[in-house]
Amino acid sequence: MSSTAAHPVSTATPLRRRALGVLAAVAACVAIWLVGALGGVDYAVRSPGQPEVVVNLVPVVVVSLGSALLGWAALAMLERFAGRRATTIWISLAAVVTLLSFVPLFQVDATGGAKITLGLMHLAVPAALAALLPKRGH
Repeated sequence: MSSTAAHPVSTATPLRRRALGVLAAVAACVAIWLVGALGGVDYAVRSPGQPEVVVNLVPVVVVSLGSALLGWAALAMLERFAGRRATTIWISLAAVVTLLSFVPLFQVDATGGAKITLGLMHLAVPAALAALLPKRGH
């Protein structure tokens, strides 16, 4: 009698899984923004030399969607040109971009609640993408 290990069969195509990753990234940012808004976070952000801007839901959706799509495009390009190293390079690139995305948070004048929720959004996008975009088994 021989035994074979059953491998789970994914019914999601890579395209569907990646689209779900983009959707999850946007949904996570919307959820974080909503929790903050319901908790009374003042999303007014003041950059040096610039007028005050209130970060409402529209820019949250637009920026998180744009960032997620750029992440997907970068991974697709790396998979095409970097072969098996694509996922490793992409994760490293995502980590660097995520760290750099925090620089403006330290330069603006905003409440602690706003900085925390915006920072969580900066982490939510790469977390969702890292979980769902790379090919399985890489």
